[in-house]
Amino acid sequence: MSDLLYTEEEDALRAAVRGLLDDRCDAAAVLARAETDRPHDLELWKTLAGEMGLAGLLVPERLGGQGASHREAAVVLEELGRAVAPVPYLTSAVVATQTLLACAGADTSEGEAVELLGALAAGRVIGVLAVGLSVAPGVPLTGVRHEGGALHGELTGIADATGADVLLVPAGGALYAVDTAQDGVTVTPQVSLDLTRPLATVAFDAARARVLTPDAEAAVRAGLRAGAALLASEQLGIAEWCLTETVRYTKERHQFNRPVGSFQALKHRLAQLWLEVVGVRAAARNAADALATGSADADVAASLAQSYAAPAAVHVAEEALQLHGGIGMTWEHPVHLCLKRAKADSIAFGTAGRHREALAELVDLRAP
Repeated sequence: MSDLLYTEEEDALRAAVRGLLDDRCDAAAVLARAETDRPHDLELWKTLAGEMGLAGLLVPERLGGQGASHREAAVVLEELGRAVAPVPYLTSAVVATQTLLACAGADTSEGEAVELLGALAAGRVIGVLAVGLSVAPGVPLTGVRHEGGALHGELTGIADATGADVLLVPAGGALYAVDTAQDGVTVTPQVSLDLTRPLATVAFDAARARVLTPDAEAAVRAGLRAGAALLASEQLGIAEWCLTETVRYTKERHQFNRPVGSFQALKHRLAQLWLEVVGVRAAARNAADALATGSADADVAASLAQSYAAPAAVHVAEEALQLHGGIGMTWEHPVHLCLKRAKADSIAFGTAGRHREALAELVDLRAP
């Protein structure tokens, strides 16, 4: 059985990422950027992906990556979640990368998928799987057709597409790579709840495409499963920040000449939140470890993680907003960024209900 405790190397990685985010990704900067038409912090992404090499954690060294595992990627996502960082790490370095790793040809170090993997691992290219953010692993994919060597159709709800250089598009059973800068590709921003992970509509009008694998279903499923499993680590980071800041605030704010955190009713609420955060940590670590070790229970671990982490992160963020009520309704405080990210994450890669249904099938405990 694997040890789910953090290793020294993972703790060192956490310290490095947190130090960078403390310097370059404070709440004021995140909010200011989110209100512009360019919400992604590409300079921060360049540092994370290129200089620190974090975009290539899941990519083997022989293919130009760091040769690490999902456990290390999960640590990075915890810290990015704490900061609600506006970078496409989950979509590019996890989902798109895992999809490419699952493509035929990646194991032989040849082909379009391998070349693209090297570019993503080095941070030169941002890749996004052109599947709606709400789509769960295993759900049938529709919306784009491949005719005459080109792609036609429209997709909605594609996360981080506005910052992508290349899209991985399933069509007609195969998976294709499409450059966003070419003619025939139109990316239109959509209004989204979470301004730090923007959504977009992507339209293809005879767009040229390069085939990556004839079996898109397996590759896309692998990418979405990795996204669902490691999303729990981002949700853990959000929940931990919300709990830590709420405890700190209730110690500092006084009412009736006492810290509000000394009132028993608030102690009970905070204790309940702590229990939920501990549960999210266990589920998230188990999911990351299952992927890292190639466990046969990886599907179970991913669905279990999202079944618990999604509603728990939302609840912790909601309670944080409530228990910060003494500061009034303010746009400047970062707690609303956390709540919006938690709410958006709660439907990403399938809702908690969808994952509970999947989990019931996986462990053969279907409803009567």
